[in-house]
Amino acid sequence: MGSPYVIQIVGGGLTDRRIEQLQVGVEQRLREINALMSNYEAGSELSRFNHAAANTPFKVGPDFARVIRFSLELSRQSNGAFDPTLGALINLWGFGEAPTTQAPPAAEALAAARALTGWNHLQLHDENELTKDLPGLMLNLGAVAKGFAVDELVRLLGANGLTNVYVSIAGEVFAAGHNAHGTSWRVGISAPTDYWRENDPMASVASISGQALSTSGDYQKFFRDADGHRYSHLLDPRTGRPVENPLAGVTVVGPDSMNADALGTTLFVLGLEEGMKLIEKQEAAAALFIIREGEGRFRTLGSSAWDRLTGKATPARSVTPAATVPERAKAPAAGR
Repeated sequence: MGSPYVIQIVGGGLTDRRIEQLQVGVEQRLREINALMSNYEAGSELSRFNHAAANTPFKVGPDFARVIRFSLELSRQSNGAFDPTLGALINLWGFGEAPTTQAPPAAEALAAARALTGWNHLQLHDENELTKDLPGLMLNLGAVAKGFAVDELVRLLGANGLTNVYVSIAGEVFAAGHNAHGTSWRVGISAPTDYWRENDPMASVASISGQALSTSGDYQKFFRDADGHRYSHLLDPRTGRPVENPLAGVTVVGPDSMNADALGTTLFVLGLEEGMKLIEKQEAAAALFIIREGEGRFRTLGSSAWDRLTGKATPARSVTPAATVPERAKAPAAGR
C-alpha cells in the first residue's frame, strides 16, 4: 500500500522478544494484503485481474471478495459516488501507479478513461469469482484497502490478547481500550493546511475507544496548474475529474476502519448536503465536515451523532499532531 504504519500498545507486559514477534506477524499480514490489493505489485490479485480478459471468471480469495462485495454495496448506496473501478482515471490524473505529468488531461483522454470505468461493469459471483464486462476496466482500492488492513491488524493484536491498542496506516485509525493515561484515545484531525506537517494547526480532536477514525481531504495529495487551480487526488466518479466543492476534508468515526475509510471518500465526493444525508442514515457512524470559508479560514460541522460517538470533539492544543496520531503511549509499542 506504500504507507507507513504505527502501532501503540498499552500494558500487556510485553518483552522485547514478544514485541519483535508481534512486529513480524504484523508485517507478514501486511505483505499478504499487499499481495491481494496492491496496484504497485504486478503479481497481486488486483493487478492480475486488471490485466485479465473481460467476461472471463477470475477466482479471488475470500478477503479480496469481501472488500469487493463491500465496495459494490457502497457504490449502490451512494449512486456511484464511491467506485472501486477508477484505476484508469486515477492514473490519467497522475495519482496512480503509472506516473504522468501532473496537468489536467485533454478532453479526449478524459473521455477515453471514463469509458473504462463504472462499478456496474464489475460483478462478484458465487464461489468468489469476479468478472468485468468492460475490456480495460481497472480496479483501484485505494479508498478501502488501508481501512481493511487496519482492521486486520487490530484483529491480529486482539488474537494475541492485546486490548489497549492504537493502529494507524496513513490516515486510517482504530483505537481500542485506553491509552497510557487510562482514558480514551485522543486523535487529532488536521486542519486544511497544504501539505500539513507535525505542529501545524488541527481542526479538532476526537476521543475514541473501540472505534475507527478516517479522514479524507484534499490538502495532502494535489497539484496546481499554471493558473494556480488546485486538482486533488479525490476524483468524482460521476465526472471523472477531481472533486470541486467547498469541503476541505471529511472525518468519519465508525465501528470498523474499512467502512470509515470508504465512507470518508464517499462523503467528500457527495459534498456537504448530500453527504450529510448519507451519514445520517448510518446507525453506528458519524462525520465531521471541514468546510473552507475563504483563504486560510474554515469551519467544522458534525453530523447529529458526532459528539455522542467522539466524546464531543474539542480543540486540539494538547494533542501530539500527525495527521491522525494521538498522544504518545508510554508503554512498549510495536511498529514504526
